[in-house]
Formats: sequence, C-alpha cells, structure tokens
Amino acid sequence: MHTLGTIKLAVIGLGYVGLPLAVEFGKKRSVLGFDINARRVEELSAGEDRTLEVSPEELREAAQLSFTTDRDALRECNVFIVTVPTPIDDFKRPDLTPLIKASETVGRALKPGDIVIYESTVYPGCTEEDCVPVLEKFSGLRFNTDFYAGYSPERINPGDKEHRVTSIRKVTSGSTPEVADLVDSLYNEVIVVGTHRAPSIRVAEAAKVIENTQRDVNIALINELAILFNRMGIDTEAVLQAAGSKWNFLPFRPGLVGGHCIGVDPYYLTHKAQEIGYHPEIILAGRRLNDGMGPYVVAQLVKAMTKKRIHVDGARVLVMGLAFKENCPDLRNTRVVDIVAELADYHCQVDVFDPWVSAEEAEHEYGISPIKQPAAGVYDAIILAVAHREFAAMGVAAIRALGKPVHVLYDLKYVFAPADADVRL
Repeated sequence: MHTLGTIKLAVIGLGYVGLPLAVEFGKKRSVLGFDINARRVEELSAGEDRTLEVSPEELREAAQLSFTTDRDALRECNVFIVTVPTPIDDFKRPDLTPLIKASETVGRALKPGDIVIYESTVYPGCTEEDCVPVLEKFSGLRFNTDFYAGYSPERINPGDKEHRVTSIRKVTSGSTPEVADLVDSLYNEVIVVGTHRAPSIRVAEAAKVIENTQRDVNIALINELAILFNRMGIDTEAVLQAAGSKWNFLPFRPGLVGGHCIGVDPYYLTHKAQEIGYHPEIILAGRRLNDGMGPYVVAQLVKAMTKKRIHVDGARVLVMGLAFKENCPDLRNTRVVDIVAELADYHCQVDVFDPWVSAEEAEHEYGISPIKQPAAGVYDAIILAVAHREFAAMGVAAIRALGKPVHVLYDLKYVFAPADADVRL
C-alpha cells in the first residue's frame, strides 16, 4: 500500500463535486483531473468552469492540476477519487451506469497497492457489493489483497460560496484500518475544518444517504402543512416565522424538492430497503408528497386565474427560474419542469426565463428552450419559481409589468411581501 508521500492522485469526474475537490488538492499536490467530456476538459484547461463553482483565479491557483480525457494517462496514478453522478431512472430506481463505467475505467488502470475512493452518493453496501467486483474484473487484482477502497461522501452545496469543500467537515472511511488512516490523512490535507472517520465504508455510505433523506422528510412535512394552511386560509410563511421564534424549531420552507441530492438520495435508500425485504413508510410518503408539489402549484395557479376570469386554455404563462435552486446554473433534477409539464396539460403557452442556466443544456436535458428576455404586458400569469437575486432586484412592479392588466402573480419562493403576490405556497 502507498504512503501519503507517494500518492499520485486522480479525480474521476469533473462536475460540481469533482472539480472543487481537484482544485483544492491541486494547490498542494500533483492531481490529474479526468472526464469523458472533451468539451468540459477543454474549457477547464482554458480556465473556464461553466458550473461557476470554481473561479478562473482558483483554477490558476491549482498549479499542480492538469486535465485529460486520456484513460491511459490514469495508469500513472495510484489513488483514484471517483466523483461521478448517481442519478435515478424514469422509474425512480438507482441508475449506477456512470458509477459502473467509471469503475471499469479505473479498473483498467489499477496496479497492486492502489486505492479507489468513492464520493458518489450510494446506498449502504454499494461500494463493496457493486463497484469492487467491477474493479476486480477489469484489473485482475484481488480486493484488500492487491488493491483497496475507501468512501468519503461528497458534501458539495452548489451555488453556496460560504460552505465550500474545505469548510465542510468530511466523513472518511477505508476497507482496512490502514487504508482508513491513509484516506483520512489525505483528506485532511485540504479539509481545514477536519474529518470524521467512520468505522466502515457501509457506515459512511449510510451516513451520506440519510443526510438528504432527513431533509427530504422534513421538507415534505412543511409542504403538507402548507397545503393544510392554504385550505384554512392561513399564510404559511407567517406561521413558520412565528414557530421559528422558538430556539429549536427547524427552519425548513415549503417548495419544490429537486437537485442532485435531496430529490434523489432517498430512492437509493428505499431501493436497498426493499431489496432486503423492508418497505419504508415515512421515506416513501415524503417522496410522494414532494414529487407532487409541481401539480399542486399549478392547481393553485389555475384556481387563482379562474377567480379573475382568466381563460386558462391558451393562456400565456411566464415561469421565472428553471435551475433547481437560486443563484446557480444547476439543472440536475429540477422540479420546475413538473410545473412546465402540468401547464402544458392545461394547453397553456409557457415561456421559461432563467438568466443563470445554459439554454443548450435546458434543451438537451428537458426539451425546454428558455427565452432570453420576457416581453412586457403579455402574460396572463407569472410564477416566481426560483429566487434568483436578479428577480428580487427587478422588484415586484417590474415583474408585474410583464403581465397583462389582469394577471396572476404566484410567488412560490417568498421573494416579495405577502401583499405583493396573488398566490403563495
């Protein structure tokens, strides 16, 4: 097994998780960043990060970081950190395809003594039950005899410039006590707030997947309360502010639950639970409720339009925001698409406006072509779906000016005061 001083590091996958990590390591040691997307590698080599997670200055500071699409170049490395996506398929089942393909790539480069560390969010047991056999098959080596594994789950929060990779405590683990020590020491080179060493890979995997499951269930509770309070004619945000005056009330807010983690990770845990014969009640109930929020929002909007005698069939609706959260271009698993699809079922003409997202990516991922700028005075309804700072800066009067003389403004994200909107969640 290698020592800290002999490590030649490779990061596999240069997205929202892999790139910030590779940059931090690249400030301290030689790192090879690998990605199968040639355009991504070209952009990064030119100092440009389209995810906006890393600035051009930070890329320049990572003087020991290089980028490649060449699989053969990985043979020069001996520790591999895998940071590829772990999505779900159309049937809400874990899609391990990127993880398995990355494991095949690393397996071909493995040599005796090498270590493979996974950061992708998975269910407990995935590293050793699904990934390690692939590494063994493509390397011809034996696990924990010829090569070793670790797991250190990512904790990246896209768009968050305060909680960065170095300032979020990192969970680490290894397939043997010695490997666990080395993995922990490696991450401590860049994680300034320290690490938490889990007793096993399975514990580390479980810890990651329940982080977002817990948030998902909590948001589902608040979403259900919002539905209840709306029926009772009570302002949900006012209730939450009042309840939040108690020191231990958790400050969750209702809304769409998307993104690469919260809307996905619970399905990994429930998949494993059902595989071992347990049907999780609370987790799946939370998922069902959160996945149904898009249609609920549109139902609220349609009721408000009907009250104002606005004809819904053929109405022009502006959806402001497509990213899964504010102030970032991340489109992964955005649930704004549920609103767009539901409005289409009502035969509405929908325009989507988002100054943060890539129009090319929106078209490729969802078949949605965002407009460059909405016209004034043409919309029957406007939905503030994402709280981008640009929307807040516009002010409610400028946003209202986009609507017809009689229109509905739905402030889904509480961007403005209660009296400024016709509908709120």
